[in-house]
Amino acid sequence: MQLIYQGKTKDVYKVENNQILLKFKDDVTGENGVFDPGANTVGLTIEGAGKSGLKMSTYFFELLNNNDIPTHFISSDIENVSMLVKDVQVLGKGLEVICRYKAVGSFYKRYAAYCEEAQDLDSFVEITIKDDERGDPVISSAALNMLGILKDGEYEQLVKLTRNICAIIKAELAKKSLTLYDIKLEFGYDKSTGNIILIDEISGGNMRVYQDGHYVAPLELERIFLNN
Repeated sequence: MQLIYQGKTKDVYKVENNQILLKFKDDVTGENGVFDPGANTVGLTIEGAGKSGLKMSTYFFELLNNNDIPTHFISSDIENVSMLVKDVQVLGKGLEVICRYKAVGSFYKRYAAYCEEAQDLDSFVEITIKDDERGDPVISSAALNMLGILKDGEYEQLVKLTRNICAIIKAELAKKSLTLYDIKLEFGYDKSTGNIILIDEISGGNMRVYQDGHYVAPLELERIFLNN
């Protein structure tokens, strides 16, 4: 294996057959020792977080693949905390697509003058640039096209795909009385087809989930969702 990138929560290796191996870490994003899925720095290390994230990701990727949603997922090895995926080209230098069902996190900080905290949102989708130095700024569809980050029609395609994916995830969580507040996804181009597909991971580290009005931390989320 050839190490090609060391990320905040995963290391990325190139393997044979134009495939990529993701090794999940126990590091999670946050600030001042507090977990935050929207943060752009590693905030703390939680033992078992990597395996927990992989279990959740495997469950959701398999579910989405079975629902004909295009993803990079091939297989996973839970004991070795790794996931085998298709090689992809990221959108631009990396974009994050957030789907919001409740006004919390950075959305509430920006728009608190116009909304109440945890106010319902209608699967609102926004895109941010992956740029730690500049605080992952939000970018509009016009700017994405004007700067050549996305081609014509791809913004609309991303929004539609994101809403479809998140509706499936939200409904699945609801089966365990879990309420999805928001979730962060990433997409890329499948190098073999050129199509936009879902990449990265789908775990507690990428979402805010509540139960009975109380926030559910990533490891607890995996325990409730997969083991109950």
